[in-house]
Amino acid sequence: MSDQALAIAPADTFTFEAQDRKLRMSWGRALSIVLSLLVLGAALYQARSVDLADVTRLVPHSPVFWFLFAVSYLAGPMSEWLIFRRLWHVGPTAFAALVHKLIYNELLVGYLGEVYFYSWARRNLKMVATPFGAVKDVAVLSAVAGNLMTLLLLAIAFPFVRLLPLHDHATAIGISLGLVIATSLAVMLWRRSIFSLGRSELRIVFLVHIGRIVVTTFLSALLWHMVLPDTAVGWWLVLATIRLLISRLPFVPNKDVVFAGVAVLALGEDVRIAALMAMMAGLILITHLLVGITFAITDLIQGTGHDPVAG
Repeated sequence: MSDQALAIAPADTFTFEAQDRKLRMSWGRALSIVLSLLVLGAALYQARSVDLADVTRLVPHSPVFWFLFAVSYLAGPMSEWLIFRRLWHVGPTAFAALVHKLIYNELLVGYLGEVYFYSWARRNLKMVATPFGAVKDVAVLSAVAGNLMTLLLLAIAFPFVRLLPLHDHATAIGISLGLVIATSLAVMLWRRSIFSLGRSELRIVFLVHIGRIVVTTFLSALLWHMVLPDTAVGWWLVLATIRLLISRLPFVPNKDVVFAGVAVLALGEDVRIAALMAMMAGLILITHLLVGITFAITDLIQGTGHDPVAG
């Protein structure tokens, strides 16, 4: 069967409709309620580690900082919304579902967000073809784009990374890089059996992922620079590389918290940078908690009513 035949049906073969259904407990509704309860539990559990005094001590009061932080935080869901806007012609409601996806991946377990989004698409989008292929392809290409950008940034930052006291972790780092390369090569070798979308769609999805990684990496470095403007650019290259490496770890929630811990170990002698990494990780975690709790409460309330309508 050709790539084109396997592709998601064209936009004119499905529509987005209000799904006026009788009140019943479907598997999708049950999954949404369970995930909402898990998010509430995870948020309460993670909140114990947040020290608001430490977080607020270094946070700039500039509105520009908060604007850039919001853009950086929402860049992931926005990039995926653009992707699914092209594939499925989704409306604004899909953006909220993609923020849900981010929260589930970050507060619970990586790729659980993809399960939620697939469930959301099945419940809210009337399609001829299953949405599984598109959700899977977008996730796989996101991983490949992340792997390639990690290797590229590592090559750029290598002169600085080699100066860090990471000798005790050289074996672990080597294994991680080997897995990054191996998974990317495996996807390329078996791409015909892995991907469902057509080549033009895959190309656009891949480029959007690359653009999202470039934008979020640049914004992270810019936010760090706004807090510590006198720090050498080399440090930001090193930290951005470490952050991308950690982001490639599957099934690890709270990657920014893990990144902050690794950064503190690697740069422990630079107290200011270590404090900055801890502050940013705390700020992102607080944002996850606030957004996650808001969504979870809303979902639990709506879980006793009708399914939300896709826009």
